[in-house]
Amino acid sequence: MSKLRILITGFGPFPGAPYNPTPALVERLVRLRRPAFDGIERIGHVFPVSYRAVDRELPELIATYRPDALLMFGLAARSRHLRIESRARNAVTTLWPDADRIKLRTASIAPGADARSFGPHCERLLHAARATGIDARASRDAGRYLCNYLGWRAIEATTAPHGPRLAAFVHVPLTARDGRAWPGSAITAEHLVDAGEAMLFELVRVARQTEPRSA
Repeated sequence: MSKLRILITGFGPFPGAPYNPTPALVERLVRLRRPAFDGIERIGHVFPVSYRAVDRELPELIATYRPDALLMFGLAARSRHLRIESRARNAVTTLWPDADRIKLRTASIAPGADARSFGPHCERLLHAARATGIDARASRDAGRYLCNYLGWRAIEATTAPHGPRLAAFVHVPLTARDGRAWPGSAITAEHLVDAGEAMLFELVRVARQTEPRSA
């Protein structure tokens, strides 16, 4: 059985969020030592919260590592639960700048296009996360900022010849820098790791069952 490659990504800080828990989560998931992950290559990457960086780095990562699946994490600072996104919207904010202080001039990513679905595997990831005891919910609205934008570009990549078989995007709630739950939330950094591990394992299972995309 061929070796699977999973690209696991997070985001750095951005205006209004000086601390983002996703880089630490990505590092933990890449370093986990579990028999279930034997023979699975996990590549971690943290994107700057920048449209230019996403457009530059995502294609580079895919070309370099040829991942079979993408598991992407982003921060939803106002949320108090885990959100598994089912789609990426054809929408982007023209109001909020990215970390490069750049504002986009158009409110859509691709003129005339509809929202794009990640696929039915999102439901399986949701069940896997919930099985760890975390408050995880399905979401159809990934926002209009970099998380949604990355999700859109990732779904695009899955439709390209020899692109990833699967992509998934998960919004996590804010945690304290020391890993404790944020006020109003019961989710700690350790809860995120447990849920992340369960979703990663399920994504591996789905990827094994999905035929690679050919030219």
